[in-house]
Amino acid sequence: MIVSQTAEYALRAMAWLATVPRGEPIRATDLSTSTGIPPHYLSKVLRRLVLADLLVSQKGQGGGFMLARPAAEIPFIEILSAVDAYPTEGRCAFGWGTCDDAHPCPLHGVWSRLNDHIHEWASSTNLQEIADGACADERFVAPVEHE
Repeated sequence: MIVSQTAEYALRAMAWLATVPRGEPIRATDLSTSTGIPPHYLSKVLRRLVLADLLVSQKGQGGGFMLARPAAEIPFIEILSAVDAYPTEGRCAFGWGTCDDAHPCPLHGVWSRLNDHIHEWASSTNLQEIADGACADERFVAPVEHE
């Protein structure tokens, strides 16, 4: 599945935060370093996730970001929706504005099937699956890029 850069960063940040012990805030700078997301871009993504009530932000000494709910209660579809990365209902993949079964574009049939699969995956997959797959002592860290 191809997603926007913003969606990728939102999923990456939330996945990393799912591996952090509950209630332990992580500073944006540390999250940026750990995930390889540029700090300014991450700041914008985190703000949208806070506004969507997926993250809690604590200011001051010892502050940072943490999941607003248990990881099992945060499905991917909420993350994608928070950053406007989930396809809107009726959006035409062919660029005609909107289309439906009664007024289909040439891609409508296959696009609808793909959208249904994405919706099923995003609705049924949650952050707990990430947390369960990651050892707390071996959180994933962004690879070092070599020049």
